[in-house]
Amino acid sequence: MMMEMACKDSGKGGAGGSLDNGKCVRYTPEQVEALERIYHECPKPSSLRRQQIVREIPILSGIEPKQIKVWFQNRRCREKQRKEASRLQAVNRKLAAMNKLLMEENERLQKQVSQLVYDNGCYRQHTQNKGLASKDTSCESAVTSGHRPLVPQHPPKDASPAGLLSIAEETLTEFLSKATGTAVEWVQMPGMKPGPDSFGIVAISHGCTGVAARACGLVGLEPARVAEILKDRPSWLHECRTVDVLNMLPTANGGTIELLYMQLYAPTTLAPARDFFLLRYTSVMEDGSLVVCERSLNHTQNGPSVPHVPSFVRAEMLPSGYLIRPCDGGGSIIHVVDHMDLEPWNVPEVLRPLYESSTVLAQKTTMAALRHLRQISQEVSQSNVANWGRRPAAFRALSQKLSRGFNEAVNGFTDEGWSLIENDRVDDIAVLVNSSPEKLMALNLSYANGFPAVSNAVLCAKASMLLQNVPPAVLLRFLREHRSEWADNNIDAYSAIAAKVGPCSLPGTRIGNFTSQVVLPLAHTIENEELLEVIKLEGFAHSLGDMIMPRDIFLLQVCGGMDESAVGSPAELIFAPIDASFADDAPVLPSGFRIIPLESAKEASSPNRTLDLASALDVGSVGSKLLSDHSASDRCTRSVMTISFQFAFESHLQESVAAMARQYVRSIIASVQRVALALSPSNAGYTSGLRTQLGPPEARTLARWISRSYRLHGYIAHSFSPDRCFVGAELLKSCGEGGDGILKSLWHHSDAIMCCSLKSVPVFTFANQAGLDMLETTLVALQDIALEKILDDQGRKALCAEFPQILHQGFACFEGGMCASSMGRPVSYDRAVAWKVLDEDETAHCICFMFVNCIEVVRSLGTWKFIGSSGGMELTKRDIIPLLRAGAWLLCW
Repeated sequence: MMMEMACKDSGKGGAGGSLDNGKCVRYTPEQVEALERIYHECPKPSSLRRQQIVREIPILSGIEPKQIKVWFQNRRCREKQRKEASRLQAVNRKLAAMNKLLMEENERLQKQVSQLVYDNGCYRQHTQNKGLASKDTSCESAVTSGHRPLVPQHPPKDASPAGLLSIAEETLTEFLSKATGTAVEWVQMPGMKPGPDSFGIVAISHGCTGVAARACGLVGLEPARVAEILKDRPSWLHECRTVDVLNMLPTANGGTIELLYMQLYAPTTLAPARDFFLLRYTSVMEDGSLVVCERSLNHTQNGPSVPHVPSFVRAEMLPSGYLIRPCDGGGSIIHVVDHMDLEPWNVPEVLRPLYESSTVLAQKTTMAALRHLRQISQEVSQSNVANWGRRPAAFRALSQKLSRGFNEAVNGFTDEGWSLIENDRVDDIAVLVNSSPEKLMALNLSYANGFPAVSNAVLCAKASMLLQNVPPAVLLRFLREHRSEWADNNIDAYSAIAAKVGPCSLPGTRIGNFTSQVVLPLAHTIENEELLEVIKLEGFAHSLGDMIMPRDIFLLQVCGGMDESAVGSPAELIFAPIDASFADDAPVLPSGFRIIPLESAKEASSPNRTLDLASALDVGSVGSKLLSDHSASDRCTRSVMTISFQFAFESHLQESVAAMARQYVRSIIASVQRVALALSPSNAGYTSGLRTQLGPPEARTLARWISRSYRLHGYIAHSFSPDRCFVGAELLKSCGEGGDGILKSLWHHSDAIMCCSLKSVPVFTFANQAGLDMLETTLVALQDIALEKILDDQGRKALCAEFPQILHQGFACFEGGMCASSMGRPVSYDRAVAWKVLDEDETAHCICFMFVNCIEVVRSLGTWKFIGSSGGMELTKRDIIPLLRAGAWLLCW
């Protein structure tokens, strides 16, 4: 019989257990079962709880609390060892699978090298024979004369049921030769290195017809589930408009043949959309691998066909698909091949790189499939996915709704109700109207907050522009972080109010404006290539009644492509007004930007360039600081930017709204051109240096004042109250980098540091990265946040009591407590320190606050939920701080 043992600190034994040489106690199976039940409820009981266990459970009454403590320590140790062993086994399985994948890739590369050596030999032999034949012209023939022989035209393939099976088997063979063979010469995609923690092995084609990309990697899903996800292409490919199954035929080997019609959105307003008529063949191979392969049926006879659709160009998919093999220990090894001929001849020459680049295909389609599978795999393997929250599927649906609505507006299909209005011929801004928004948005007409009868149409103003020498990721990051540089708050308010019940007037009749703008992150994918967030525009007065009780407006926003190292990846910023209820079925009118690189740049830009751009846009001279690490690239990079904005309106206001929309988009284009000029490395103002002022005084000077004042008041603080004050002698670690080093250390300080103005209503003027995260805001919106807004009642009382001490003695210390971010989300901190910041003349410049060990908490309906190993339990607000001190995570759904 298995007996549980625990070392004990005293020589006394329990009545329910037997002693072993006075050192260990043996527990009976009944005692072990009782202790296990308690362990699952509370793995780490307190001293009082252990005494309570001994008193309340008769079978454990004879065991000392110290022995109970040792048993729980051993049990936690075994649990930790078990989890670590399980983790190591999972890592070992992953490494073994990756090793197998790399060995197969190495074998394929060896075959490719052998094929290249053979082709090279044939080419040399052909060259020698051609040289000999040229000496005797009497023996010249079409084969040896250098003329390219005519390629025979293949007759149309039979598309009858028997012919479709033959086409399917041929497609399977060609696909496998691309996935694991040498049918296509693959080269490693720039920036993608295989490894155990890498995204996967990604390659692009070299010298083949059309564009092709190949990827292979590991996912923690079973093959059948992987195939099911990948077949639902609209769920993971944002560029896919629809996939219709026209017919389905079973095969004798247990597979299926499907005839599909697929439509892809056009990425810009300058090119038509693409569609495909496809055959998809699903079968299981002898080794248990699952294969899903596809190809176009453009040249067939005796079978079904799909006529050409207006506004679409019929493209061709060459044999492509997915090879999904089961992996030892669970999961799958997947090979993805995408091979297309996108008919680049019918787009403007400047846009042809989008349709002739295998790198673009890899980023948009091939890698998107693997990313989606990895996201689903992580959600399945973890009950709590920290980066997507409790409802990952709902967040993905919101992101997909924004992307789909933006694509529909950019393309403006007539079958969705869009019709073009004659423009003023002054610029290339196109204005379209849709009189059936319920069809466009797939609205539920019974939804109370949907489009009412008074807003019975939707207008879209869109345009595309060419950008020179501006990295898309840098430009998008600026548009996201500095919304005030291009957006009009009145237009945002009109867009939000027009989607609510009741008539609304055009912009220009506003009574007030927004007092502040804050950003609330909602979710992000595991590789941060896509972010979902809410923008809160606070304190807008739409009417005289709103002047007393200003309302807030919310924008749902998704942004992606902000990684500058992702070669060929498009950058997108899409947003839409949304009701405060944040319902899943809420209607949205997405607007935004899409920036697609037309060619890749060799040099990546610094991610910190947008931090200094706001001052560079001001009228006046720029600073003299040289940015030697941002030299202009010799190679000019180009990208195409598409802008699309949608507005709901009343039908009788069509002309006025159209004029307003056209003028608004025209002003945005001017703002983007101004921003692009400041961002361009070839700009003389940029190469001469951007100002780093975040407001008076200069950021480096302010950082030096903050550090020096902290050190000065630290000595005074310890002399007044050495036991109570937390002010130390040094705020920042010593560094020999001058003012830049101090600013960098302050910016990356682990605690939230922020400065407030010395005014009757103090507002924030500066914050480091931790402070911005705590306040959930940006540097631009920081100055709109008042100090009293983030403090609770207890914090405001403490600040009022200590404020005279801050002014006279220069410092004050506060005990731990709770405050709120700009979005009203509670934040806990262990302690806070405030000190007066003195300038060079020893004059008070501002007050600096430091909040130590900030922990953000989510609040819902006045209750709190503590998520532990035993599930969740409701807590009151007064229970929060002790739990936070113990390091607990507080999440609310």
